[in-house]
Amino acid sequence: MNAPLAPPARDVPPVLDIRGLRLRLPHTARPVLDGVDLAVAAGGTVALVGESGSGKTLTSRSVLRLLPPGATVEGRIEVAGADVLTLPPQQLRALRTSTAAMIFQDPRAAINPLRRIGDFLTESLRLNTKAPAAEADERAGEMLDAVGLPPAVLRRYPSQVSGGMLQRVMIAAALMGEPALLLADEATTALDVTSQAEVVALLADLRTRFGTGLLFVTHDLGLAAAISDRVCVMYAGRIVESGSAEALFARPRHPYTSALLAATPRLDAPRGRLAALEGQPPDLRTELTGCPFAPRCASATAVCAEQAPGERAVPGEPGHLMACHHSDRFEGSPGHD
Repeated sequence: MNAPLAPPARDVPPVLDIRGLRLRLPHTARPVLDGVDLAVAAGGTVALVGESGSGKTLTSRSVLRLLPPGATVEGRIEVAGADVLTLPPQQLRALRTSTAAMIFQDPRAAINPLRRIGDFLTESLRLNTKAPAAEADERAGEMLDAVGLPPAVLRRYPSQVSGGMLQRVMIAAALMGEPALLLADEATTALDVTSQAEVVALLADLRTRFGTGLLFVTHDLGLAAAISDRVCVMYAGRIVESGSAEALFARPRHPYTSALLAATPRLDAPRGRLAALEGQPPDLRTELTGCPFAPRCASATAVCAEQAPGERAVPGEPGHLMACHHSDRFEGSPGHD
């Protein structure tokens, strides 16, 4: 695991600060995001993990106000001090260009296959900052060098490079505007294991070199452990546990976190069948009562089905929070180091 960066000074505001984020979609019985609180420091990495449908991607897209049609949103999302949810269109466009940028899951779906990579990299800079073509080309070459690609890539088409190289191009594109915040939405899912490791190492290096905050959205707990300073575990649109990566993976305190770790393949795991998390996440068409994880939790009691748990601190572990009625008696088995 990468050594975590030194914590920021107490009086330095986070580059991303989400408070009480609630998002509803049409024809659903409950919020898709239900009171999400999350912060990312400059130069730090927060991993947002959980099963498909937990709300990870919607959380990251909400940061750029890339909301689904008909969505209604409450709460506050501040990026470098600006409230994204209230920004007028022109300022929102400027924020997306120079303050925050997203690395999408599938680079081939995000890049026009009929245009050269150099055009893709320089287009936004030329249109939004009116930079001369020569200046934009120079900046593109610098960003390709930062992600370990040669200048010759600028003249190639997307079909002429590998998936791993194309994801590096996406990262270079995200860095073109010198953003304070990077949002990586399952940025390694479409890659092979070797390319995944290369991209994770690259992101870890870039956050140190450029002081960029990183929200790393993934379902892969191994990758989260490798890159993050802090981890937020999401279930049914809520963050059920959050803490330092070291503490959370070594001593998970929420039964959902423990179950996810138990179901993660490990080289040092005992022989036999891999543990499985039985059941399915709750349907958005069904209103929730009580703890959303209760139907799948072996530790659930009557109160779990009747009352949603509030967030509370884990004793003796500063910054480690969990939402479980039985936090006083539940302690998960050791996970990843």
